[in-house]
Amino acid sequence: MQNTEFVRRPVAERRRDTLERLASERDVWVSTAHPDHGPHQVPLWFAWDGRAVWMCTGAASATARNVLAEPRVRLALPDTFDVVLLQGEAECFGDRDVPGDAADAFTGKFGWDPRTEDRPYLYLRVVPRTVRAWRGEAELRGRVIMRDGAWLA
Repeated sequence: MQNTEFVRRPVAERRRDTLERLASERDVWVSTAHPDHGPHQVPLWFAWDGRAVWMCTGAASATARNVLAEPRVRLALPDTFDVVLLQGEAECFGDRDVPGDAADAFTGKFGWDPRTEDRPYLYLRVVPRTVRAWRGEAELRGRVIMRDGAWLA
């Protein structure tokens, strides 16, 4: 049986743990919404550059269409026991216009370069404006660790 009780972490520790996860994890759930078609959620690979989350999706995908119509997104790391939610606006780059260092970092992490594919891809860059992180009920209060783009500790 897994222990579900955690000691409440200070904000600085939550920030450190969140940054470690952003640097090491592979997948993020991306939630978008289209003004006419409503919400859409998919998992995507991501790379963290120390300031922003970089993802890539097919240029014709529902995710691409949604962020072009409504750039506000919510991202969630996949562990529901150690929650990290990020909110921000997606900035879009075609696979021919993406900054080389970002595309190279993505390729280096995953061994796949969307720029070499036959069909077009869209890179999404999200600089978080709000970050929430918590483990269990003890950490619900104070779960906001970034507000208006500034870390709280």
